[in-house]
Amino acid sequence: MGFATEVGIDLGTANVLVYIKGKGIVLNEPSVVAINKDTDEILAVGEDARQMLGRTPSNIIAVRPLRDGVVSDYDITERMLKYFIKKTCGSGRFFKPKIMICVPSGVTDVEKRAVREAAQQAGGKDVYLMEEPVAAAIGAGIDISKPDGVMVIDIGGGTTDIAVISLGGIVASTSVKMAGDKFDEAIIKYMRKEHKLYIGERTAEELKMTIGTAFPREEVITKECRGRDLVTGLPKSVDVTSDEMMSALDEAMQTITEAVHNVLERTPPELAADISNSGIVLTGGGALLYGIDRRIEDRTGIKVVVAEDPKSCVAIGTGNALNELDALEGNSLNRKAPYL
Repeated sequence: MGFATEVGIDLGTANVLVYIKGKGIVLNEPSVVAINKDTDEILAVGEDARQMLGRTPSNIIAVRPLRDGVVSDYDITERMLKYFIKKTCGSGRFFKPKIMICVPSGVTDVEKRAVREAAQQAGGKDVYLMEEPVAAAIGAGIDISKPDGVMVIDIGGGTTDIAVISLGGIVASTSVKMAGDKFDEAIIKYMRKEHKLYIGERTAEELKMTIGTAFPREEVITKECRGRDLVTGLPKSVDVTSDEMMSALDEAMQTITEAVHNVLERTPPELAADISNSGIVLTGGGALLYGIDRRIEDRTGIKVVVAEDPKSCVAIGTGNALNELDALEGNSLNRKAPYL
């Protein structure tokens, strides 16, 4: 197996995507690690570990080392990165790839350092960081070097990043900790309150993906949901409708639309005119929630378009930025806005 020399990583709260120059996306797995607490050894990473969430015996824990878009468990993040880099790039004592990693636009210097150090410890030679909305815009096929304003909303697992980009840099942005994970939490809370039913994260995610909705559907759909009855403590199943999912997610949607409104208010008038003309681009796994584009359109009055493959935009953008590394290395990589 040949060694990959340039690697782009979308280190997400919910999923890790790895892009290798010349090959495209070679890995897309959940950011979950299963660990044996007694021996501290890693039992499974990615999809195998996700299957264990909420189902492990007492000596095994399934952990998600990233919370709200940032590293919450440094040691496990490093070990997870090491595993994914080895799996996709091969390993060698003298082989160290160049790595470009995406981070949410609101992260602090301490959080940036944690990500950079974890990647270096995991085997990276030169580690560059890039802001998520910029990578998402590149991955969605937008030419960000033009002076025209572009608005990107990247709804991931831990954060929603909203940014107005012009001339390759971020003009106005915000990052809210309201995204896929919080949608699941809202569904769990709703089921407890309205149906006295206790469900796990995976069940909530399934409801979100099948009948979840942010804007009224033309036809109401129903799904059976199984969990534990909070009154009797016994297993129980209830039928849930898409309208109920809309009420469960309503507060989360309001937070996101308010944040979009807030960024638009801080956008210079010339760029705001460009955005009302060209529309808003939605990326990230959260963009797949039914009707979320229409909900934002309804609130802002601006046309909203979901990118072609929203889940992969950040990883593709990271990889494409790697292809430009030589051109960028001299001037923008160390100083200009999108690269940190």
